Amino acid sequence: MTESESSRVVEFAIGGMTCAACSARLEKVLNRQPGMQANVNLAAERARIRLIGAADETAVIAAVAKAGFSAQPVDSQTREREKAEKLRVYRSELRRFWISVALTLPLVGQMLFMFGEHGHHNELPRWLQLVLATPVQFWIGWRFYDGAFKSLRGGGANMDVLVALGTSMAWGFSTIVTLFDLNQYVYFEGGAAVITLVLLGKLLEARAKARTSEAIESLIRLQPKTARVERDGQWIEMPVEALMPGDVFQVRPGESVPVDGEVIDGDSSLNEAMLTGESMPVSKRAGDQVFAATSNGHGALRCKATGVGEHTLLAGIIRLVGEAQGSKAPVQRLADKISSIFVPVVCVIALLTFAGWWWYSGMFAEALVNAVAVLVIACPCALGLATPTAIMVGTGQGARAGILVRNAEALERAERITILALDKTGTLTCGKPQVTDVVARGASREEALRLAAELEQNSEHPLARAIVFEAAAVDGKKTQNFKAIPGHGVEGEVEGRLLQLGSPAWLGMAADPAIGELQDAGKTVVVLAEAGQVLALIAIADALRPTSRAAVSLLRKRGIRVIMLTGDNAATAAAIAAEAGIAEFRAGILPGDKAAVIAELKSDGGVVAMVGDGINDAPALAAADVSFAIGAGSDVAIEAADLTLIRSDLLGVADAIDLSAVTLGKIRQNLFFAFVYNVIGIPLAALGLLNPVVAGAAMALSSVSVVSNSLLLKRWRPASPEGAG
Repeated sequence: MTESESSRVVEFAIGGMTCAACSARLEKVLNRQPGMQANVNLAAERARIRLIGAADETAVIAAVAKAGFSAQPVDSQTREREKAEKLRVYRSELRRFWISVALTLPLVGQMLFMFGEHGHHNELPRWLQLVLATPVQFWIGWRFYDGAFKSLRGGGANMDVLVALGTSMAWGFSTIVTLFDLNQYVYFEGGAAVITLVLLGKLLEARAKARTSEAIESLIRLQPKTARVERDGQWIEMPVEALMPGDVFQVRPGESVPVDGEVIDGDSSLNEAMLTGESMPVSKRAGDQVFAATSNGHGALRCKATGVGEHTLLAGIIRLVGEAQGSKAPVQRLADKISSIFVPVVCVIALLTFAGWWWYSGMFAEALVNAVAVLVIACPCALGLATPTAIMVGTGQGARAGILVRNAEALERAERITILALDKTGTLTCGKPQVTDVVARGASREEALRLAAELEQNSEHPLARAIVFEAAAVDGKKTQNFKAIPGHGVEGEVEGRLLQLGSPAWLGMAADPAIGELQDAGKTVVVLAEAGQVLALIAIADALRPTSRAAVSLLRKRGIRVIMLTGDNAATAAAIAAEAGIAEFRAGILPGDKAAVIAELKSDGGVVAMVGDGINDAPALAAADVSFAIGAGSDVAIEAADLTLIRSDLLGVADAIDLSAVTLGKIRQNLFFAFVYNVIGIPLAALGLLNPVVAGAAMALSSVSVVSNSLLLKRWRPASPEGAG
């Protein structure tokens, strides 16, 4: 049994994490357990764990509990339960915060009246300060003691240790001074203000973090709760969860599609912007695919369910976005490594600060205050939130624009792409033959198409389907004496007229200059003739996508070397490459050989990306440093590629690279500010230049500022085709 066969990935909701040290320690604890490979995300409060062999959920929950946290497997109802629980906790914390403010304000307020000539006469009685500060320290601040105990019991140290240790030192010293009536200053206001400010920071941080998951929440809200299903000739309302593949459902005008399906009959247009980012409605008729949560327009559709529950495209998107948000970018490894040793180092610095100031000044109180300031200013929250919050917002914005990011590592690599290999069919082109030219000879364009479509109306050949589609309207009259001549074409009587439709060579037209020009342009030409007289030349080709040329231009402007890979002959490849604005191509490449081409390109150095349809290009996608799959609704595409472009548009590659650049830019900004904050703040506190109250405010502000900076990614928008041009 292979590892892939004997392992499974389970996602857990984690409770009790407060900072980067928490998530780093929990990840280390879990990875030490037999049969577990864990990735813990502080911002999402999630752990994705690969369970190998006999390891199971019970073992995970036990290991997490031993480390001082709580764990619960994520299921379809977890998100709703979490929202309700977080709302309850938030309201409770908000009440406690305002109580803390009410108790702390008199302590801080007295400081405003202590700078005059008789400042000390304006000081509150110390017994009253003790009464006000004690509930803040041990009731409001109990969460820090609880968190610190669990952290230390688990063999680590986190932010709670710093806050509990620093404020306890201030409260303990002040209490001794008060009880024994010593001639020393008291610092009740310092400890109480720090706890209040840290609590405020946590509340603001919780609100900001909730906004980072809005992308998934908005996707979940899109799917309707009920569906109108056909049962014994009657339409009944059923919960969406009850639908099974094969059920027939109806989508009326203005409604949302409940599950993935295939149109049986009806004609309408659907707004698929939530999947593809494309605002233009997409027409739907019999045989077309529809996707859950897309919005129906003017017509009614009768559809057969093909994907329900966790097997809809929407569910796949939500699952992928969640996985990407829970993954780690390589840039975070430095932050993780630092945070794992950060708290013990800070405790040592605080101890040295205390000893140094006591030796230098001989004042125990001054040494204590400076040591407390070091402990408070050094909270590593900002460091822990710097990367995951940016990844969460960035991948969420990508999902809204039809760009599904499989993992954060791929998102980080995308901005460094130097070579981009493109599959031709279905990537640069639309992936299905279309009529491009009708050269009228003995009949008008409309008549020639109508006659050719009548002749080919029952054929399943791709070229025949292209002609029928282009004709739009077919009378449906039965063709008389129909005959197919293999390798040449077809003939039959339409409206009493004996018609032939086939290759130029079969009909003696191979030397026609017009045919030669069309074929040189990479098009397939068929001839419509009646009794030996040519009625029209019909050219058919897999047409270039409307946005492909603009996308290639945009990519080349970024300095990316664009190469087209195709199995077509050199003439057709050259024609398509020229039309797309691609200077370099490889023709006659079989699907299995594309991976070898990717390996060759990688040998020259640089970051090589591959864009394909995710099915016949799977080996090449796997070989590339970064892989993009084009195609909505393809499970294989989603599984094969690092990034999936749902809207089937090559502009999505340029958008994904741009998203990578802006997301990594935010991560670098966040890490810079988090590092600088500590690099500047800790020495200032150690030198006695920061009051603990100011340090508490700065610490709270740093976490909120990092999350808020990540939220600026919500301004990112994909490039429009016009803008790309």
